[in-house]
Amino acid sequence: MKADPLILVVEDEVPMRRLLKASLLSHSYRCIEAELGTQALELVATHNPDLVLLDLGLPDMDGLEIAAELRTWTQVPIIIISARGKEDDKVRALDAGADDYVTKPFSSRELLARLRVALRHGQMDSSGKTAVELSVGALQIDLERRRVSIAGRDIRLTPIQFKLLSVLAKHAGKVLTHRQMLVETWGQAYASESHYLRVYMAQLRNKLEEEPARPQYLITEHGVGYRLNTEPQTKLNSCSDGSSGGVPTSGIVTRNAAPPDGRLDALIEPP
Repeated sequence: MKADPLILVVEDEVPMRRLLKASLLSHSYRCIEAELGTQALELVATHNPDLVLLDLGLPDMDGLEIAAELRTWTQVPIIIISARGKEDDKVRALDAGADDYVTKPFSSRELLARLRVALRHGQMDSSGKTAVELSVGALQIDLERRRVSIAGRDIRLTPIQFKLLSVLAKHAGKVLTHRQMLVETWGQAYASESHYLRVYMAQLRNKLEEEPARPQYLITEHGVGYRLNTEPQTKLNSCSDGSSGGVPTSGIVTRNAAPPDGRLDALIEPP
């Protein structure tokens, strides 16, 4: 029997750390704690956690430094939990290697949704395999056959549109910065040409979204980048502009089953 996921909580504020730990334990996660950056690095090396919840404002090290250091030797999923809500802070954290960024205060439902996605993405990374077929609500993406459909209806995409969607699909649920998407889609020479993204993302939304102005799948992270939302029934509040609701989802189709749904109660705000 596979052990429950082990979560490392890196947080120097004792009340917050205790609350996070109690909530995680009550929802079948195992938990270890660190209040210093040096402790966090040591625990990742010795305990091999499945995911790290990382605060930025630690007494001995900045969380960005910790994320960058971890990325030199491990691909453990990292979710930043911080009161720093500026766009530049989010971009720097993601560029440093974080998988996601949640701004305090956050809802328990949102944190759990992002936790599930990051764990699922970590499982895919550790298997060394990339899912070739994804099912997200009514949206079906077949990377191998280069086919996209909505509710069984084929959607015709241009080569660039498909390449851009493929980048999002390969990192499904993860926030990608503008720079990351530009480099993967067009190459290093286009790393600063963010207007390309706006044009092509608008085109993709017009083809894939029922209401392009209220996207369910292609979510904007304001001033940061985009994500392919793998749980379109869950509203991700911290920096998305997509309204979610009502669309059933089966998550990512891979050889490994997704973790069961659940709730993290009252971390900061009621769900």
